[in-house]
Amino acid sequence: MQKEDNLAKKVEAALQEIRAQLQMDGGDIELVKVLDGKVEVRLKGACQGCPMASITLQGLIEAQLKEKVADALEVVAV
Repeated sequence: MQKEDNLAKKVEAALQEIRAQLQMDGGDIELVKVLDGKVEVRLKGACQGCPMASITLQGLIEAQLKEKVADALEVVAV
């Protein structure tokens, strides 16, 4: 469990940087859960329901998380 807590802290720190980019377009992101390298996030604001949300999730969020947090294997929106 401690490994997951450490991973969650690293993910949250990385999301802080990503969050600033999303907020410039009226969106936001919330970390829901981290388990076995799977990061669950909730897109909020303008990102919620946006037709480009899946591209943002994979092209921006997942790519940057994988770069900054080696143990983040997959990012999914819930």
